[in-house]
Order: sequence, then C-alpha cells, then structure tokens
Amino acid sequence: MVALAQTPPSADRLRAMDDFLAEAWADQVGHDDRLRGLAVEVRFDRGVAHVTGEVAEPAELRLVRDRIGRLAGVFGVWCRVRVAGRDPVVVDLGCGPTKQWPGNLGLDIFPAPGVDAVADLSGSLPLADDAVDVFFAVHILEHLIDFLPLLDEAHRVLRPGGVLHVMSPWWGHVNAVADPTHVRLLDVQTIKGICLQRPPGTPRWYPLHAGCDGASIFADLTPVPADADPPTRAHLARFFD
Repeated sequence: MVALAQTPPSADRLRAMDDFLAEAWADQVGHDDRLRGLAVEVRFDRGVAHVTGEVAEPAELRLVRDRIGRLAGVFGVWCRVRVAGRDPVVVDLGCGPTKQWPGNLGLDIFPAPGVDAVADLSGSLPLADDAVDVFFAVHILEHLIDFLPLLDEAHRVLRPGGVLHVMSPWWGHVNAVADPTHVRLLDVQTIKGICLQRPPGTPRWYPLHAGCDGASIFADLTPVPADADPPTRAHLARFFD
C-alpha cells in the first residue's frame, strides 16, 4: 500500500495556529491555579512552544511541559527555564553557526562562529555524565548513518529529568531526499522504535512528545532508568500507531 503524502500547513495557517495556541495556553493558565503564578513565558513558533523563565522546582517545569504538550497542534515543547535559581545547561548538537538560543553550548564537527567545541557526533561526546539539562538535535540525525550511539551518549550526559529535542525531515517530504548529505530517512514511528524496540540493556527513553507537521518530525525525549515502568498505552496512543 502506498502511503498518502502529507501536505505541510501553509505559512498563513501556521501563523493562525500559533495565535490559536497562544489563546488556548492563556485560557488554560487562567483556569489552572497551579500555572497561574509561574514566571514562565510561552511563545509558539510554527507549532513549537518555546518556554523561558524560571520555576521553583523541577515538578513545576514538568507540569508546564505536560500542559502545553496536551494542546492540539503542538509539535514540540522546547524549554530553556531556570529551575531553583540555576540556569539550565543547554547544548546544541551540530549547531554550525546557528544556535536555538544564544548562550547554548554549541558542538559541531567543523569549527565555525558559534561552535564552542569541535566534536565528532558519531563518537563520544566531550561532556561529563549527568552534566546537561537539554540537548537540541535539530537536523542532525538524518546526517548520521548510525545515530543510536549519539542517542546513547546523550542519555549518558543528560541529568535525570533532562530532555533531548529532536527535529528532522519527515521521510515523505522532498526535504528528506533533496540534500545529498542526508543518509537516513525518519518517521514518527522511528521515535517509537527508539523508545520501545531497542534491546534490553540499552539506554531507555520516554517520549514526552512526538509529532509531524508534514515536513518535519519532532520528538521530546527524556532518559529513564532500565527498571522504569514503560509508558502507558494511553500515553503512546497520543503519538504512535
């Protein structure tokens, strides 16, 4: 059976969706006492929520992430939030000259303005265990023949409760094949495989969010210990077939 192509939303529709999401989030904050007093700012850009500000404890950040992620039309929840007075350590993998937020630590195989450390992402990351709060892997995985070692390294380096943000071209869009340096095709079901279908003893991930806008796939993943309970069927049904 041939899969039907998805058409990405137009720029006008994406702007309208962002306006809707901003209104929906404001309405949710207005009706939830747990959210109303939090000093966070949420900006929506083409369906991705960009969250900044400060919270008193990790549980408050988890609550914000979860409530935003439940809004229909959100493809990802990207956070750079101070927790208990501490700035998060945020790393852009393969950043080139562009970082997702100024002040992030940039790693890339090639030196360039904005690259803070030169590193081969197919090997070990020059970072200590439990040292990072947030990783961005934006348009990176499709360039790696085997990206699982990079995910394993991100799992090692992330602190408990940390998040890996993934964005890659969707396999059914021309962007996936137009760049000759792309060596992998990805789908939302690839994220399911990362979280649920790897052999016992390999690092485990829990999907906080996953989605596709018809051009790109998005995933927010958090590392979990080997003995953690698996995601519920209801949670997985939000993202995967």
